[in-house]
Amino acid sequence: MRSVLIIEDDRNLFDTLARDLGRRGWDAVRAASGPEALQLMESREFEVAVADVHLVGAMTGLELCRRFAQSFPDVPVVVITGFGSLDTAIEAIRSGAYDFLAKPFETEALEIALVRAAERHSLRAEVRRLRRAVRETPRFEELVGESPAMKRLFDLVDRVAESQASVLISGESGTGKEIVARAIHRRGARAEKPFVAVNCAEVPEPMLEAELFGQRAGAGAERRGVFLAAEGGTLFLDEIAELPPALQPRVLRVLQERKVRPAGTDVEMPVDVRLVAATNRDLDAMVEEKRFREDLFFRVNVIRVEIPPVRARGGDVLLLAQHYLALYAAQTGRPVRGLAPGAAVKLMAYPWPGNVRELQNAVERAVALARFDQITEDDLPERIREHRASHVVLASADPSELAPMEVVERRYVERVVEAVAGNRTLAARILGFDRKTLYRKLMAFRMADEKGGETKAEGE
Repeated sequence: MRSVLIIEDDRNLFDTLARDLGRRGWDAVRAASGPEALQLMESREFEVAVADVHLVGAMTGLELCRRFAQSFPDVPVVVITGFGSLDTAIEAIRSGAYDFLAKPFETEALEIALVRAAERHSLRAEVRRLRRAVRETPRFEELVGESPAMKRLFDLVDRVAESQASVLISGESGTGKEIVARAIHRRGARAEKPFVAVNCAEVPEPMLEAELFGQRAGAGAERRGVFLAAEGGTLFLDEIAELPPALQPRVLRVLQERKVRPAGTDVEMPVDVRLVAATNRDLDAMVEEKRFREDLFFRVNVIRVEIPPVRARGGDVLLLAQHYLALYAAQTGRPVRGLAPGAAVKLMAYPWPGNVRELQNAVERAVALARFDQITEDDLPERIREHRASHVVLASADPSELAPMEVVERRYVERVVEAVAGNRTLAARILGFDRKTLYRKLMAFRMADEKGGETKAEGE
């Protein structure tokens, strides 16, 4: 049961509140005066407290709020009084009260106030824990996370690092694929050798051949190429799905023969690199659609490392936010120490389509704009402040609006595929299908649309 301390000198009122709250899952403990409440707080833990403004003795409920704010700042106080007025409410909030209720009130109204106050208590405790975790938790390279998904990733990276096999890192944009690639390199036997990274989508196609394989004098400016530059170390090919079809067989040959031939020469040079590639595309589907060579896919996909999106990492959102908050506060010299509970709620509710990169950007902005020692809701970007979670309507009360199961299935399948930006491998995993089953369903949907269009055309 949830615990609440009620400071009330009226025994009958306390008994009524304790009985009604007990039915709603609250364990209520009574203190008849301010000093007795402070003693109980020293010996027991409570999620929230309720204090009457007018108490027996010298200590009023408002004075008790001030004492709580000093000695027990993490326990929110809801103030109640039979002499409700705007002035009293303002004074209660200034004294540190979380909420204010005027008698008479319904028990339901009190419970709502208690639940909100308890949630605030939990959030403040979680933010404080995460702040400690950022300081005390051993860092896994530059990766930050405590969620089960990230712990599995850390374990896999450690095991992958010991191998010399090629690695394919997959994950949505902004999840930190290059950070994972560098972690694999630093923890492996090639750590003292070069780590060379190239983004296949950023280099213009006419220049990519020389960037990868090098170029000798006589065919333009001499270039060494990233395969040779990474000799003995790790070559990171980011966005490998964007590798032009004409260059795919050449990359395959280098990986198979361990030799590279720079443009402008017939001489093949031995090369010893470990390949780590990355993509945010559905490379499995590209192979099925003949847009990426299957033999090259098998070469680069010896070991697959999948990075979870931020929305699948639970409380890591706040851990990451606190990490970047400390980083940018230190860089800019701003006295920002933590997250206000309201801001934490907004960060947890937002789906983070841009993943860690978007979260990092939002926190950097918030630190720059913060007016207090905590990031508040107002410091967050508007898209995060205004976000409202969407809900799937499973059925309508109107039978005429209900749909057949095949229609419901199609809507849901297409919604999942859309939500993962067309990544069929990830969509199949979410839906509980294998990729071939999902592919057949999508083809069936497309054929049904085409057939429907033909039928309509015939009837016109």
